[in-house]
Amino acid sequence: MSTGDSKPSEPKGDFGLIGLAVMGQNLILNAADHGYTVVCYNRTTSKVDHFLANEAKGKPIIGVHSVQALVENLKRPRKIMLLVKAGDAVDNFINQLLPFLEKGDIVIDGGNSHFPDSNRRFAELKEKGILFVGTGVSGGEEGARTGPSLMPGGNEAAWPEIKGIFQDIAAKSDGEPCCDWVGDAGAGHYVKMVHNGIEYGDMQLICEAYDVMKRVGKFTDKEIADVFATWNNGVLDSFLIEITRDILNFNDPTDNTPVVEKILDTAGQKGTGKWTAVNALDLGIPVTLIGEAVFSRCLSALKDERVKASTILQGPEVSGESPVKDKQKFVDDLEQALYASKIISYAQGFMLMNQAAKDYGWKLNNAGIALMWRGGCIIRSVFLKEITAAYRENPHLDNLLFHPFFKDAITKAQSGWRSSVAHAITYGVPTPAFSTALAFYDGLRSEKLPANLLQAQRDYFGAHTFQVAKGKGTEFLPENQWVHVNWTGRGGNVSATTYDA
Repeated sequence: MSTGDSKPSEPKGDFGLIGLAVMGQNLILNAADHGYTVVCYNRTTSKVDHFLANEAKGKPIIGVHSVQALVENLKRPRKIMLLVKAGDAVDNFINQLLPFLEKGDIVIDGGNSHFPDSNRRFAELKEKGILFVGTGVSGGEEGARTGPSLMPGGNEAAWPEIKGIFQDIAAKSDGEPCCDWVGDAGAGHYVKMVHNGIEYGDMQLICEAYDVMKRVGKFTDKEIADVFATWNNGVLDSFLIEITRDILNFNDPTDNTPVVEKILDTAGQKGTGKWTAVNALDLGIPVTLIGEAVFSRCLSALKDERVKASTILQGPEVSGESPVKDKQKFVDDLEQALYASKIISYAQGFMLMNQAAKDYGWKLNNAGIALMWRGGCIIRSVFLKEITAAYRENPHLDNLLFHPFFKDAITKAQSGWRSSVAHAITYGVPTPAFSTALAFYDGLRSEKLPANLLQAQRDYFGAHTFQVAKGKGTEFLPENQWVHVNWTGRGGNVSATTYDA
């Protein structure tokens, strides 16, 4: 522990970090534990002094009171991470750093930035010779301290310089670091955005399973906790299943009743799930499960309206004893529904990232991404090991569902999946994530969808034209052309107009 406000004769810092909130402090301590000398700065400099005198005491950490001193204490090329609030704060600190940086220095944004901002910062700093990296950091406070999932992307010239530090401090899964280079420009923050969207979906699915057990099965919170404990020893083994078990077992010591039952049922959100859903719409990829998870949070926020609706709108409900006769089968079916829906969610997430790679000109490392999510992050699970293996086996896999492991898994899960959704519908329990996952699966496996009628409707009212299905062409409706039909015959006989495809 030392201060470094006077210019050193020889810089000792391996890594600089701006932002001493809990995440920043824990990441600094993590790096120091791995033998790196870290230089830290915070806008409120009293935080620097307090950190040096307490948590950082005795560790290879240098505290400074200015951006200039931060830069002066770092070895070249300087590697500086920002862990500050996304938005203007990131740009403000970059602008403060620029007068003191040299070509080849590296600026890393480790906050929860929106990927278009990272695209812009990458381009702006590239013009100045500064290497920008936007990295997703997942795992919360504990992950930052003991090993987070890190998803770096940006200027690839920076990767050889930061690879050692990043992979040393990252979580490990089967001995492999949960950190690899993602891709160009804002790709790192894009992958973190999709990670957070999948997190929204996983949480919603778990909540729906809990709701079905409670409202249809009439399970107590303790019984549901026991179910999640069992599930956590099987194919659903994951951080979110584990913490759900703990939450349901946690009682208020004043009356020994579950705390979860005392929490207002309105969910908050910080926007990353919405970003994922909006981007999916922009790219035309049906990431339906994440979309439903976001809308479910929005619906939960309409508490007053829901309370009023509950006294007005009628529907089926379970009164008295549970209609479920075989509770073990009920639970087993629900486990399969959760597993299959989770597979759909990840398949949709990788579909979105694959399309983003095409549209934005990125080379995304799908196997590396799955590996990054296997440890340290909120969506970490045993399930991701199979995704890593699938993309290592075939980096150009068209769809995760086409891989034999996932095709077989979802085939085996179908009976229980459909039974659970049917139970929910029959007894009026909303399961938007389970239901949309199943609808997507049935849609994807349908060779023919009713979009032919939709196209006819569009052509009827808006002359939007349509194409004729292969092998269905006639003199009136030629193939390989865009066709508009005079559907009513007004103004003459029924006719068709063709345009070059």
